[in-house]
Amino acid sequence: MLDTATYTPRLKSLYREEIRAKLKEEFGYKNDMQIPRLDKIVLNIGAGSEAVKDSKKAKTAAEDLTNIAGQKAVITKAKKSIAGFRVREDMPLGAKVTLRGDRMYDFLDRLVTIALPRVRDFRGVSGKSFDGRGNYAMGLKEFIVFPEVNFDKIDENWGLDIVICTTADNDAEAKALLKHFNMPFNS
Repeated sequence: MLDTATYTPRLKSLYREEIRAKLKEEFGYKNDMQIPRLDKIVLNIGAGSEAVKDSKKAKTAAEDLTNIAGQKAVITKAKKSIAGFRVREDMPLGAKVTLRGDRMYDFLDRLVTIALPRVRDFRGVSGKSFDGRGNYAMGLKEFIVFPEVNFDKIDENWGLDIVICTTADNDAEAKALLKHFNMPFNS
């Protein structure tokens, strides 16, 4: 069993011991509080048209997301009705979870070292998916690349949206931070 009192995630200690110094030297920060750091990671599964046909699909998506994140997922609901998509207000459509602290570092470690290399025909993630304020968004077509997912028990293969929020002021600083965390950019 893991002793949570003394456990420090591998990437968190790597950030404290090596990455901060490298970023301070690379960008010439005068104050340690200027050094960018990870703020949160948001995971989202949109069940979409499947959830419209069967309301239990959103609950299944939340259970699958809870297994991946190690934290209870919240079921997301429609904000307003859209007749063309047969969506009514407050209808469950997906699930999301926000990771912070140690769970965030553990998830990023599993994403970079285990899940992304398991993606079929993987050639790296796009280096252009930043929003201009230092946040990075990516998507996976299949969430089954995570080792926590039991292939025999899944009934639906969901896509997974991943948003990595940093405290960086611009995209160049955020990209440098994620590169130091071994994010496999293709450009």
